[in-house]
Amino acid sequence: MRKPIQIAFLLIALTLIATACAAPTPAPAPTQPPAPAPTKAQVAEPTKAPVAAPTQPPAAKPTEVAKPVDIELWAQATSTQAPAPPDDWVGYKTIREKLNINLKYVIIPTAADGETKINTAAAANALPDFFQAVSTTNARNKLIDLNKQGLIAPVDDLLKLMPNRVKTHYNDPSSLALAKLDGKQMAFVEVPNLPKREGLVIRKDWLDKLGLKMPTTIDELFIVAKAFTEKDPDGNGKNDTYGLGGFFDDSWGQGNRFAFFFGAYGVPDLWDWDNTANFGLSVRNPNFYKALVEFRKWNEAKVIDPDWATIKRDEFRIRWPQGRYGIMWEDFCALACVANYPKFDNNFPTGEWVALPAMKSSASKSYLNDYDGTGSFFAMSKKAADAGKGPAIAKLLEWMASPEGYYLLGFGVEGVNYKLDKSGAVTTDGLADPTKAWSHESMARFTQMRNQLIYDNNPNEVLARYPDFVTDKSKKPMSPMVFYKFFSTQPWQDSVAGNLIINPANRADLQRFYNENFQAFALGAKPLTDATWADFLKALDANLNAAKWETDSRKILQDAGVLKK
Repeated sequence: MRKPIQIAFLLIALTLIATACAAPTPAPAPTQPPAPAPTKAQVAEPTKAPVAAPTQPPAAKPTEVAKPVDIELWAQATSTQAPAPPDDWVGYKTIREKLNINLKYVIIPTAADGETKINTAAAANALPDFFQAVSTTNARNKLIDLNKQGLIAPVDDLLKLMPNRVKTHYNDPSSLALAKLDGKQMAFVEVPNLPKREGLVIRKDWLDKLGLKMPTTIDELFIVAKAFTEKDPDGNGKNDTYGLGGFFDDSWGQGNRFAFFFGAYGVPDLWDWDNTANFGLSVRNPNFYKALVEFRKWNEAKVIDPDWATIKRDEFRIRWPQGRYGIMWEDFCALACVANYPKFDNNFPTGEWVALPAMKSSASKSYLNDYDGTGSFFAMSKKAADAGKGPAIAKLLEWMASPEGYYLLGFGVEGVNYKLDKSGAVTTDGLADPTKAWSHESMARFTQMRNQLIYDNNPNEVLARYPDFVTDKSKKPMSPMVFYKFFSTQPWQDSVAGNLIINPANRADLQRFYNENFQAFALGAKPLTDATWADFLKALDANLNAAKWETDSRKILQDAGVLKK
């Protein structure tokens, strides 16, 4: 009985061996509920043979790394006296690694130099991928010119790719509307960096030394300026001070730095906004002539730095910390922030700047200046759009509004350049090396884009940007925001609607003629009489069609509802 059993076991073993050597049987399909029996109307499907699973996973395709997108950005510098970030800046590295973008940031100058740079690039069809529109008139006019030339591209679709940035930066429909041309959004409009931030200041220590009272009128201010020029207020025995310092910013006429003269007579802007019944250029207003006569008197008395018509902003900001001026117009932070004030404090520990109110004159209205702030206009070149760089530009801007981008480009590296306190506010307290603080003058190059593209004026940010501090040399407490609050609450003439006015075709010739004559009158190179002034006004119309520009501008403002028809 054992032999048949042995044979049976031998057959089973052989079967198992044969089975093991055969191709693997497919794994059974997962159990499914039994299908219902087909009805007579149903036709049975033919049974499909099971497909054997592969014995090895398919080979993975090599991952293709997308080529980085090159983006060249032109934007003004936050600190005009500092260079752009170095090539090994951590910001460039992070943007390359996180966004796959090779960013090249080029500082574009302010005023006429910046406009010339854009015009030169436009003429050669070599505008950068993304750039700040810089103009001596207003950025919207520059945008209009570039759009007519077909050199910039719409950015409507890019706004949809930046939901967070739209909330923090592009949330003012009125500002955005200024960059909408022919129904298309032709630029992004960055929020103004604290409006009405400049003002008139005076050396109180010089007033005290000379026994002078704080001036409130143009006439009183002249008396003070003359004393500051002639009576050696710094006590060094040298004739090296001027009552008033400033520079020409390449705009119209007196420019921004001396607009307070004309504000005292109610006409601080190129346009006469108070004359709604017959809106036009301020030079038509008799008060403008009175202001120019006063301005000329100051120049003839040599109480204004005579270089004002030729020097630029950077030279001006070298001169005033050297103690050259007793009165000046300056940005509150350029004057009193921790990165700027020490230059003056180190030279003059007992020096003290205080803010002055809007000066008064015989005119019924007086203004500190005019205000036309809408923010900065940033456009994308058509070449960049045609190259498909739009989404990458949007990606970069959206990242700049993220916590990582906002803090890195706005304040630097956490723990090195800044810290966050318990409330989440930026502070420089407790840094290992105080000279590495983001607000230190030597660190300015690393946050050059902060005013143009990063900051959004949230409360914590404002506290961080403009903190109170104690000066190293004089141990004097300083509060930049005291100056800002004073300046911003003075009477300013509202000229925001001026951004709607379109430049005439001959704008360059008109502005050149206007400025050359203004400076000739102001500096004494040309007689200033009723007759010579009348000749100037006639020439504006006869030779340069100024009256037509006024008529066209009036209609634009009437159509926009700014002026009544």
